Amino acid sequence: MDRRGALRFSAAAGAAAAAALSGAGPARGEEHAADGHAGREERRVLRGHLPTGAPDFVYLPVKVPEGVREISVSYRYDKPEVPAGTPGNALDIGIFDERGTAPPGRGFRGWSGGFRDSFTLGAQQATPGYLPGPVRAGTWHVVLGPYTVAPQGLDYEVTVVLRYGPAGRTPRPVHPPERAKGRGRDWYRGDCHLHTVHSDGARTPREVAAAARAAGLDFLATTEHNTVSGHAAWEGLWGDDLLVMCGEEVTTRNGHWLALGTDPGTFIDWRYRARDDAFPRFARAVHRADGLVVPAHPSCPFVGCQWKFGYAHADAVEVWNGPWTADDELALAAWDNMLVSREEWLPAMGNSDAHKEGQDVGLPQTVVLADDLARRPLLAAIRAGRSYLAESSRISLELAATTGTAGHAGIGGTLRAAPDAGVTVALTVRGAPDGATLHLVTDEGTMCTGPAPSLTWRTTPSLATYVRAEVRHPARPGSGLPGAMAAMTNPVWLGGPA
Repeated sequence: MDRRGALRFSAAAGAAAAAALSGAGPARGEEHAADGHAGREERRVLRGHLPTGAPDFVYLPVKVPEGVREISVSYRYDKPEVPAGTPGNALDIGIFDERGTAPPGRGFRGWSGGFRDSFTLGAQQATPGYLPGPVRAGTWHVVLGPYTVAPQGLDYEVTVVLRYGPAGRTPRPVHPPERAKGRGRDWYRGDCHLHTVHSDGARTPREVAAAARAAGLDFLATTEHNTVSGHAAWEGLWGDDLLVMCGEEVTTRNGHWLALGTDPGTFIDWRYRARDDAFPRFARAVHRADGLVVPAHPSCPFVGCQWKFGYAHADAVEVWNGPWTADDELALAAWDNMLVSREEWLPAMGNSDAHKEGQDVGLPQTVVLADDLARRPLLAAIRAGRSYLAESSRISLELAATTGTAGHAGIGGTLRAAPDAGVTVALTVRGAPDGATLHLVTDEGTMCTGPAPSLTWRTTPSLATYVRAEVRHPARPGSGLPGAMAAMTNPVWLGGPA
């Protein structure tokens, strides 16, 4: 299954504005309880029907008495045949505890989207995607997210099992350190969009860490769909050679975005659409947690994936997601069209969005010039655009603009020069694939091309507002499309006070 297949398979992980059960069809419940106290189990079955046009979220209340140590939930729903081209039933699931369901999600205890049909949580442990912690008395809510509903509607059955006994103690979470050994100011390679068994991925964190090292990465970010359970899952997997940052893929009905490099344990709610005007509030929450807001795969054509929130609150944008496809070509064109202001531009990122074997961690990767291998310097470099994107660690490049008066600027920087000053732009690539073509692109378009490994071009700031580079594979004969990307840079800006 390729990256698009994985998105299609896990599409039920996304959702939007919170809504009540009213109008969505009542849930009917059955209760079965065993006698005794410690070791006693109580089983409840909730059934209901959701019509087309059901709310984005449906909350099923569950009364939890004193003495419950563990909650298990399983569910199923019907999948009737639908006409060709019509979405069938897809139903997400998660849970909120007695603290309530209101945004920003104080009562959040876990989410598995449509990837699991059961989960368990208690004080001592929880199914991946869910947070261990006390099971307190009160009204909990199983939350259903009808991602798509067939014309016939959707019939569901949710079984809740309450187990009584001593609660046990919740282990203190162990989060990754903020810093690895590093090499001082240098270029560091990272993949900031990854999934494990803590959402819809098939790899364990240990397997992802091993794949990151094999790919030559210096850092990675854990970004599970709508949950932060993965933040505490990396103990013993980081090291002097690998920094792990925390994050979340906030998966809404109007696009996905990365809450990247946030303080460990920071949960960002996802239950809203663009029409709700809630995104700015949650973007500010990410910034308060010292993270970045990065729209992910903005041109992906699947339900709920295309980006609808605008870019006013973003810090960067994921232009390249997984193996290069037409989606990425569209995202690249849209991003290039935004490069109209050196004060307001958004840097490009590239991430693998890898879910399972066969989807390569580090394809692509973002290579950043940072002061240290540490969370805040890396995020500062990403935000500043001191970075380029590459399909593997085999490729490295240099792009610089210089003037005859010793002016110099690299990727993400600004060359201060008079409008008519002569500027030399030089691109050097190491490890380019066979037959690769180098391109220098400005606000007017592609102005210079040539074969690897190097390319030089002369211009003036009056003719080029910026220059950026692309390294492309040979085009497929007869495709009518440019060759797939092997590497690309953020821009070097030209002009401004000398």
